[in-house]
Amino acid sequence: MSKKIAVLVGSLRKDSYNLKVAKVFQKIAPPSLSLNIIQIGDLPLYNEDIDNQTPPTAYTRFRQEIADCQGVIFVTPEYNRGLPAVIKNAIDVGSRPYGKSVWSKKPAAIVSVSPGAIGGFGANHQLRQCLVFLDMPTLQQPEAYFGGVNTAFDANGNITEKSKEFLSLIINAYANWVEKLS
Repeated sequence: MSKKIAVLVGSLRKDSYNLKVAKVFQKIAPPSLSLNIIQIGDLPLYNEDIDNQTPPTAYTRFRQEIADCQGVIFVTPEYNRGLPAVIKNAIDVGSRPYGKSVWSKKPAAIVSVSPGAIGGFGANHQLRQCLVFLDMPTLQQPEAYFGGVNTAFDANGNITEKSKEFLSLIINAYANWVEKLS
């Protein structure tokens, strides 16, 4: 039976490279994984004042979707040498209320995506810091800094063979990681 894996995309743009990469992962994932892109753009900014007996519907939906998964892949751009607010907000929503985090023990992978040469290094490492606190064992190798993503797709939106090989290496390593931790 395949493991249900949440994929969180850190760019809300309709034609974002991050979303394209997430969709490639869905296509090339081994049968042991079932990848589901979880929406995070509708989550109100985390505010403990509204997270009471009747939290926002978006909080409840999101927490349940993550709780139902056996792992998480973060596909994120880098904004100003850090992770985007939408990813950090999703992390905060899922980690609350205190003591009821939906993240704990879920195997994670981080894929930072950028047109730049260093492939979102800053966002990748900033996100890793958060995942340590959340008790999410995170895939260490291969490191997944996807630089030059603007050249990874042809005019029809198809991924180049070289880029597909890189993403295959990552998703297969993640599948092995999930299996090892199961």
